[in-house]
Amino acid sequence: MQDTLRATSAGRARRRPKTYGDERVCAEGECETRLSRYNRETFCFAHSPAKYRRMRGEFTAEYSAKQHS
Repeated sequence: MQDTLRATSAGRARRRPKTYGDERVCAEGECETRLSRYNRETFCFAHSPAKYRRMRGEFTAEYSAKQHS
């Protein structure tokens, strides 16, 4: 009896990246910036709305005091 091991290279198991269409342009009025086919957003970096990360944890007593004064 012979023990064998079969494997594939690491790069072959990956899926293709999603694409969101060719020839897309920023949705902001007169902006003509072309968007990458891999960019799912509708605006270019300059016109995209600000995104704020979710903050976790608790406020310190000092911070809370400043907010309520």
